[in-house]
Amino acid sequence: MMEIEVQTELLQEAKESIEAAKSYKDELEQRLQGLNQARKQITGSAVQTRDVLKNHFNDLKAKLTKLLDERLVLLLQEVDKIEQESIKPLDDCQKLIEHGVNTADELLREGEVAVCCGTAQEEKLGNFTKKALQIQLDSLPEVPSLVEVPCLSAQLDENLLSFVKDQIFSHGAIASCPPVQIEELTERPGGILVQWCKDDDDFVAQEYRLQFCKSSACQFDDVYIGPDTEFVVLHIDPNVNYTFRVCARGEGRTEWSPWSIPQSGYTTLTAHEWITGCEGFSLSSRRDMALRNDSPSSGVLYSKEPTYTSGQTLTFR
Repeated sequence: MMEIEVQTELLQEAKESIEAAKSYKDELEQRLQGLNQARKQITGSAVQTRDVLKNHFNDLKAKLTKLLDERLVLLLQEVDKIEQESIKPLDDCQKLIEHGVNTADELLREGEVAVCCGTAQEEKLGNFTKKALQIQLDSLPEVPSLVEVPCLSAQLDENLLSFVKDQIFSHGAIASCPPVQIEELTERPGGILVQWCKDDDDFVAQEYRLQFCKSSACQFDDVYIGPDTEFVVLHIDPNVNYTFRVCARGEGRTEWSPWSIPQSGYTTLTAHEWITGCEGFSLSSRRDMALRNDSPSSGVLYSKEPTYTSGQTLTFR
């Protein structure tokens, strides 16, 4: 009899050990799954961050090159304008001098012919003398000195490269974790209460931005921007998964922080709806708001279903 009891106890202990081993294995497999998800999040976010950095800096490089090219074109156009405006008076002066040189050559030839003829051609000598007086051989055009004409040069800030270098090397940062994370998702009738909190004590948030989308969709939409750390997202279809994410804008900053890790949730509670046909009340299109009207009679207002439970609020005004 004792031997049977010992065997029974050993069999029971063996079964309990088997169950414990199964539970232990299940727990380890769940932890392995958690590790794989963590690894996937790290590698996936790293790939995404690399792509963002490459796209951003390539775009920045193209825009900087375009700006430099545009500035170069403007400066070259300014050089061309100054050159053309400065050369024109010199061209006019050159034409006047060349005309004077040609006139002087012609006068020299006529004078040499008149002198060679001597007194026998007194009339030619007289005509030449009169012509020489009319030309005003003592009148010379004024030629500007080198200090009176432009001498173009480029004035370039040698410190620009150092300034740009400092700005570039301080541009951008890598955050290992977003400064804000979604803390809890709580179902509400026809909606979900989303609560979030700061994950970085040194980060001073000025306002938050909450987005959501159906899990089957890829496009996130803004649903709240403001200083609060919770918001009830309404008009949610019951028993449908929705994905939420939140980010923040630091005090005195214009850019938004990285997005939080997306969290999914759903509500099993249908949206609150008032029953139709209640005298003395007018209902909104969604029948979730009831306003008193001018009807002389007033009935009792009932909800369509018992959608509110303990701990939830209903506002009357």
